[in-house]
Amino acid sequence: MSTSVNVPAAEPSTSPNRDRRPLIALSAIIGAQLMLLLDATVVTVAIPGIGSDLGFSPTGMSWVLNVYTLAFGGLLLLGSRIGDLIGRRTALVSGVLAFTAASVLGGFAPSGPWLLVARALQGAAAALAAPSTLALITTTFKEGPDRNRALSLYSAVAGAGSGIGLIVGGLLTDYGNWRWVFFINIPLGVAVALLVPRHVAETQRHSGGPFDLTGALTGTLGMASLVYAFIRAAEEGWGDGRAVASFAAAGVLLAAFLVNETRVRRPLVVLRLFADRNRAIAYACMLLTPAGMFGIFYFTTQYLQTVRGYSPLKTGLGFLPMVGLMFVTARTVPRVVARFGAKRSVMVGGLLTTGGTVWLAQLAAGDGYASALLGPLMLVGVGIGLTMMPLNTLILSGVRPQDAGSAAGLLQTMQQIGGSLGLSILVSVFGTATRHTGAGSDFVHGASAAFAAAAVFTALAWLLALAVRAPAGR
Repeated sequence: MSTSVNVPAAEPSTSPNRDRRPLIALSAIIGAQLMLLLDATVVTVAIPGIGSDLGFSPTGMSWVLNVYTLAFGGLLLLGSRIGDLIGRRTALVSGVLAFTAASVLGGFAPSGPWLLVARALQGAAAALAAPSTLALITTTFKEGPDRNRALSLYSAVAGAGSGIGLIVGGLLTDYGNWRWVFFINIPLGVAVALLVPRHVAETQRHSGGPFDLTGALTGTLGMASLVYAFIRAAEEGWGDGRAVASFAAAGVLLAAFLVNETRVRRPLVVLRLFADRNRAIAYACMLLTPAGMFGIFYFTTQYLQTVRGYSPLKTGLGFLPMVGLMFVTARTVPRVVARFGAKRSVMVGGLLTTGGTVWLAQLAAGDGYASALLGPLMLVGVGIGLTMMPLNTLILSGVRPQDAGSAAGLLQTMQQIGGSLGLSILVSVFGTATRHTGAGSDFVHGASAAFAAAAVFTALAWLLALAVRAPAGR
């Protein structure tokens, strides 16, 4: 799940040239973004096969998703800063090549640790490449109809990325095996790396100060420690020594991160962005909403394949109604926001998302797809479609020009970190529910508890949205 944000770009060092074939340039840029978006969900459908082949536990499998989103979200702001220094085109191509190489490592992974290292490298490479995609669109296409058409197509592809990933993942896993969800990145990465240097102009390089490496390290390691603590507690219990130590380490590292951000010259997180009430609330909602969504993808996928016996392809197609409604709603929500305001759209979307998630929490052994999953997934699809774009509006509204890039980058970071942290918490709820009832193999019981916890996340986001000042969101 992802959103696109129109962030101001660095000035181009050369004016866009008509001979650069803008359509090819746009295809290459969108192809790069699609590759990064696909990898967040294409692996989801392959999770049961990966867990079986590489020996992951039911709770440990969440690391295949979490390690990617942690590296992606934790290093995203640093990746944007690197793009300022070396040029956006160079950053995009370098990130795509690194992502492709990491995909090859993942595809040949002989063990769980090998795969997790490859996923972490993929996330780091994505953090370098992703911030440059929109920036290059703004420098390649002149302001006006050409740029608007390019951004519209980019947004449509970004909105459909999660659904395409689920279906592609199902196809590759069904007709090949799970390793092909990594190998598919090779032709995409090579094509982007060849086309972008030929058809996309480089942007001007800006220095403006050193990297905030201390912030990147303390922030990323702090979140990784917190996620590990929750997953460890799910497997070994809340009194486990490693879990307790990881919680303590997370507290120290995240405190150090906050202190560092108040003192460093160019912080990764511009803390004054949280001074605006609406923006602070929207950031919190952007953290909580993906926290519930990642769990829906994760546990529904496992239920359909391990309990109902669905093939990977059939599982991917099972998400199509939700993703289709999400896409259609997202395309119409700008008119809704223009008429009723961002707050009302978020409020209705939050209610639908929470209602659908509560419905999922009623899942029982023997329930079929049509009777127990189709309805709530459709509700969630409409709810998310009504929620995400208005949250973008609330976050970017009234941002000072010098803070616009940081505000947009922090938005994407909140999404990735929220999804990773949320999934780790839901996995711990799943493990605790099955362990304490003595039903260690009762997946449905644990999944129902996890869905109920996911509903708490979305309900909290809805409650926070009540405090938004409506006029500022219009």
